Amino acid sequence: QVQLQESGPGLVKPSQTLSLTCTVSGGSITTNYYYWSWIRQPPGKGLEWIGSIAYSGSTVYSPSLESRTSVSRDTSKNQFTLQLKSVTPEDTAVYYCAMLPDQGRATMMIYAVYEYWGQGTRVTVSS
Repeated sequence: QVQLQESGPGLVKPSQTLSLTCTVSGGSITTNYYYWSWIRQPPGKGLEWIGSIAYSGSTVYSPSLESRTSVSRDTSKNQFTLQLKSVTPEDTAVYYCAMLPDQGRATMMIYAVYEYWGQGTRVTVSS
């Protein structure tokens, strides 16, 4: 059973960088052929895929967020991280990390495909 746990600050000031870490247990983030994703849900809205890192270390991002987003990993700690730069109050959301099998980029936004999810962490952007 794979388990994912998000961690990071719950409050970020506008224009700062939001940084979150996902710690994975029960499985390796280098296992063929899986992707590890960041997804968010703003208040009152649906899920939004942010970006993913593959078992190989390659990354793929949502076009709408790509200019502000970086997903990286630390294989020694079995963790992957999200950095979202220049945040605004519109980035306020519950942020999830999740795992899905590699079925192509188009499946990143098909949330039923994801096999495991973290419990989510609420991040508020406010001064």
